[in-house]
Amino acid sequence: MHFSQGGEPLEPSYIVGHVASAPKEQTLTTLFNDGENSQVYVFVLVHVNSDLGTVVHAASGSDIVKLYDLTTLCEETEDKYQNPFTMPVAILLYKVACNMMMKKNQNKKHYGTVRTLLLNCVKLLDKSRHPQIIASANYMLSELFQLDEPKKEESSESPLNENSDESYSEEEEEMPDSDENGSYSTCSDPSDDNKAVAIIKSVGELSVPEKYKSIHQIRPSCAFPVCHDTEERCRLVLSYVLEGLKSVDSSIKKESDLPAADPNTPIPLKYEDESTRGGPEGLEKQMALFLDKMGSLQKGNYSSQSGMIPGSWQHKMKLQLILKSSKAYYVLSDAAMSLQKYGRALRYIKLALQSHDTYCCLCTNMLSEVLLFLSQYLTLCGDIQLMLAQNANNRAAHLEEFNYQTKEDQEILHSLHRESSCQGFAWATDLSTDLESQLSVSCKCYEAANEILQFSDLKSQNPEQYIQVLKRMGNIRNEIGVFYMNQAAALQSERVVSKTVSTAEQQLWKKSFSCFEKGIHNFESIADATNAALLLCNTGRLMRICAQAHCGAGDAFKREFSPEEGLYYNKAVDYYLKALRSLGTRDTHPAVWDSVNWELSTTYFTMATLQQDYAPLSRKAQEQIEKEVSEAMMKSLKYCDVDLVSARQPLCQYRAATIHHRLASMYHSCLRNQVGDEHLRKQHRLLADLHYSKAVKLFQLLRDAPCELLRVQLERVAFAEFQMTSQNSNIGKLKTLSGALDTMVRTKHAFQLIRKELVEEFDQPKSEETPPAADSSPSLNREEVIKLLGIFESRLSFLLLQSIKLLSSTKKKTSSNLEEDVVLKTNKQIYSQLLRATANKNASLLERIDVLVHLLDQLARGSGGGGGALQ
Repeated sequence: MHFSQGGEPLEPSYIVGHVASAPKEQTLTTLFNDGENSQVYVFVLVHVNSDLGTVVHAASGSDIVKLYDLTTLCEETEDKYQNPFTMPVAILLYKVACNMMMKKNQNKKHYGTVRTLLLNCVKLLDKSRHPQIIASANYMLSELFQLDEPKKEESSESPLNENSDESYSEEEEEMPDSDENGSYSTCSDPSDDNKAVAIIKSVGELSVPEKYKSIHQIRPSCAFPVCHDTEERCRLVLSYVLEGLKSVDSSIKKESDLPAADPNTPIPLKYEDESTRGGPEGLEKQMALFLDKMGSLQKGNYSSQSGMIPGSWQHKMKLQLILKSSKAYYVLSDAAMSLQKYGRALRYIKLALQSHDTYCCLCTNMLSEVLLFLSQYLTLCGDIQLMLAQNANNRAAHLEEFNYQTKEDQEILHSLHRESSCQGFAWATDLSTDLESQLSVSCKCYEAANEILQFSDLKSQNPEQYIQVLKRMGNIRNEIGVFYMNQAAALQSERVVSKTVSTAEQQLWKKSFSCFEKGIHNFESIADATNAALLLCNTGRLMRICAQAHCGAGDAFKREFSPEEGLYYNKAVDYYLKALRSLGTRDTHPAVWDSVNWELSTTYFTMATLQQDYAPLSRKAQEQIEKEVSEAMMKSLKYCDVDLVSARQPLCQYRAATIHHRLASMYHSCLRNQVGDEHLRKQHRLLADLHYSKAVKLFQLLRDAPCELLRVQLERVAFAEFQMTSQNSNIGKLKTLSGALDTMVRTKHAFQLIRKELVEEFDQPKSEETPPAADSSPSLNREEVIKLLGIFESRLSFLLLQSIKLLSSTKKKTSSNLEEDVVLKTNKQIYSQLLRATANKNASLLERIDVLVHLLDQLARGSGGGGGALQ
């Protein structure tokens, strides 16, 4: 390649090895391939007196690098753009970059070369005279950043192996592996091994010819200088997009100022007469090919508000620039979302949707790829709105970030407003202060994203995206359902007990149920059994709230378990059972399985408790109620796993103990009221004794239920007393009394637990400034302890007195028995001490318990106790 003047080739001004006096001005080094004859060139553009200074030509296979001085061809003028070589060189740089971008198997490590070519091309051109080339060059610069592709690690051959990001920083314009001594590295592309290339950082380095001999196959490293931050990378893209938009906008005049023109006639470029070889015609073709490769749209009939002609280069280029800006803002929004900067994320996704809205206004033939982008934008917008709703405590900070806007963003938005009002998605990007509104907007975003995927068969082409959108739809509907459910529960708590269910509550129930139902359908459609089970579980909870709302209706003094309560509790049971069927086995998701089992157990327990405490005797017979209570309690036990070691195990043990206690009390009560059927009485007696024993065993496993344990033992004593009333023989009565006293002895464990808590409360410093520990057990109910202690003293006194009477009577009628004599003596001593203790009204609670523990120890050592106390 030669430059000539008057048909004679130019002679080189300097030859390698003889350039000691070469100028030291700063240089712009440009590497390019002309794309035609596979020849590689190096241009060093030196600014001398604001003119285009020199061109270096390195011929392939030659050791000589010729430096051509072009300044002699330029007239002395202040306008450097009158230089006849500016436009040809700029076009050549642009064409080389375009060819490299168009290569199907283009290695991204060469993007550094493309960037250098394009930056130098832009620097050579006047923005006002060459907007088309500048806009296209800036768009290609933005395309070097693959925002829509995941990051990939570079191969081990990469000179910057630790920097695998495909982006670069503006701070570095030189090739990254060229150090200050002009070192070089070899590229790994085997197809280009026959090309010798010299990297010249400055004209002064031409004095070292050994560095530029072609026999060494010297190649530049074309990897990017790395951009370490996502926001920095996107901001660079947006800066190029903005420059491109400015170039396009500056070339568009108002329609009133435009002469009548045929849209199909291309607008000629300047300098056509100066660049006959690959100039404007070749450039127009190159741009068309490149835009087609990048997915440009077909010509539509839309007329731009700014005066763009549909199908013109401005129309095509602005579409691509706007689409690029929307992608960059989307990536920025996603990055802000991961940093929990939700206000900032909403601002960026708003700009992304405004860009996309403008894109939609400018074209009439929407590509499926662009629709997929929109679905992704709306999905992210839904995520952001949901997180804003769940982080209402930081609303002020989010609002401040949302309202902030950079000058660059403002200028891009101004360019968008030239074409559209950008209000197409305004409903999705408002920062509301209302929780319900935010949840509703989030849901609408997901619904819109889902509708887009249904369009043009995008659902089958992008199954992963479709599944994610449906999961989000199910999740947001669960959130809204819980929101309405909590509102209904709040209204219920504020309602007067005797008042009937309000219309507002019923409306909230319907809204909540509808959301849960739709969410369950979403999860079931993608076979997400775990999340479907969770929503079924929430629906069951809603049914329980409905049941609780009906329990307050009617007269409080004539309270009965109502049919409405039974209806809703049974519905709750149905939904919990569906949840278990959805999961299949515990292995599917153990935590969810255990949670559903617990809720199911709770529902059965609540229903049985209400039926037992508020028996519907006006509608059902006593025997039927007892049967239903027993069945519900046993089902509650079935789903309450006391053996599974987990955080919920103490709760399960407490509930199981309570269930056995209630069943024992029920059968005890049945036995008291039963007349006649001896077989049934015997069955009730056995069941009562069985459940009392199980309740005691379970309560003894717990450290924080001493009062419950004491109450069960006192009921067992009362049960023994009741049995004794139906006995006629003294021997039978003595046996029953012995068993009752043995039960009394076994209450020592409960008193020890109560005593321990009382001592801890006494030793704890009573300071108002010291709050109780967060993990401390609830304080002991002293009133209940005093009440139970009084009953215990009374029953122990009664049992000892009856034992003394019966033993004394038996001793008179029969011969003396040494064992009975010991028992009688021990019981008399304990009874005497107990009377003295109960007569002391000034004794403290702790002192009374100490006395009882001491007496129970004596009773355990004597034969009258029938056994030792359980520790």
